[in-house]
Amino acid sequence: MSEQRFFVTGALGFIGAWVVRNLVAAGKTVTAFDLSTDSRRLRPLLSDDELAQVHFVAGDITDPAVVETALRDSGAHHVIHLAGLQIPFCKADPVLGARVNVVGTVNIFEAARQAGLRRVVYASSTAVYGPKESYPPGPLAPDAPFHPSTLYGVYKQANEGTARIYRQDHGISSIGLRPYVVYGVGRDQGLTSEPTKAMLAAAQGFGHHIGFGGRLDMQYADDIARAFIQCTQTPFEGAETFNLAGSRVHMSEVVAAIETAAPAVQGRVTFADNPLPYPEEMDAAPLARLLGELPHTPLATAVTETVSLFRQAIASGRFS
Repeated sequence: MSEQRFFVTGALGFIGAWVVRNLVAAGKTVTAFDLSTDSRRLRPLLSDDELAQVHFVAGDITDPAVVETALRDSGAHHVIHLAGLQIPFCKADPVLGARVNVVGTVNIFEAARQAGLRRVVYASSTAVYGPKESYPPGPLAPDAPFHPSTLYGVYKQANEGTARIYRQDHGISSIGLRPYVVYGVGRDQGLTSEPTKAMLAAAQGFGHHIGFGGRLDMQYADDIARAFIQCTQTPFEGAETFNLAGSRVHMSEVVAAIETAAPAVQGRVTFADNPLPYPEEMDAAPLARLLGELPHTPLATAVTETVSLFRQAIASGRFS
């Protein structure tokens, strides 16, 4: 990845922060585009010197002129588009959700076209799928039928269609990735943030109740960030979207890993019996065939690292 410049939207969000962390660690030039100027998710992951290496641009993803200017000025060779509002925010304000998630994605593809870029890597979501009862047992294939049950899922489905049409009409290739239950430092919003919140509580010596249980696909943020970056480096022509996979575990295994990382909270991390209403396992084999070996950190290792990072950030005053 020598002499490559990256334009990352939603860079101050959860996955965006981890993408920026990995790019800075690799010595890459990063333009971080976000409406927010709040670096609270980046500060536990980067030192002040590392933060100073990032070029921050505050801008509205729904404004096509702002997006196009920012992308052109960055001189980026690669775009990683992560900006978006999550399920609760799309439900609370459907119009804003559509503007950010759908129009914002159109703006990115159009800006890439105007800048002469030939590929966009972007975040879709497993929310494009329906309840697990809609599918046969086993890992869910990337081409399984869509049955989104939220506006967020509908918007993500629209984005996959946008990517396909920009390939058809303008020759812009794209790779979309569908994260699932992603965890790690910086995950602080949404229902599936509860395992991470339990890790944060454990780092402080507190118990925590996780509001769901059952079997699920836990995906470590560092692995997901590295997968997004790998997608910018792999030769590819087309417009495809792929599932991601992590550790398929029961919530009891997540709790056990937290208690191993923080023995002081033994017996004080609990979870509800109700499972998530989504498929339990994603089929990432097609992505592995494209990228080669996918980044994967074992659950126990990732949980221990997360608890440790929380402790270090709290001790150093880099986490509020």
